[in-house]
Amino acid sequence: MTNENRRILIVDDERDIREVTQIVLELEGGWEVVTASSGAEGIAVAVRDRPDAILLDVMMPGMDGLETLKQLRKRPETQSIPVLFLTAKGQGKTPPEWGELGIAAAISKPFDPLKLVPQICSLLNWNRSE
Repeated sequence: MTNENRRILIVDDERDIREVTQIVLELEGGWEVVTASSGAEGIAVAVRDRPDAILLDVMMPGMDGLETLKQLRKRPETQSIPVLFLTAKGQGKTPPEWGELGIAAAISKPFDPLKLVPQICSLLNWNRSE
């Protein structure tokens, strides 16, 4: 699969974050981007669109990122999709629960939009020249 054929789902309750991230991933990565503003919506979009990866905000009202990930892992159609957490919690240690849930990695907010595509490619072992 080439990078241009990849589909990324962004799940974040902050509209500005979703929009900036979507623009960067589409322009810099050449990826198709779908978005959701809540955990419940994110699960529905993931089931419907089967993205190649999910960028998931940890801190959201209602169903937070951890609960959303738990629900994604329970569904056969979404359990193997790589998930990258978007977290404002800083550079501290990754909680053990994250590893147990199969989180691919965490990206700290705020992030540098111009470095986001190479960072995602590196974290997911995607070759940018594919």
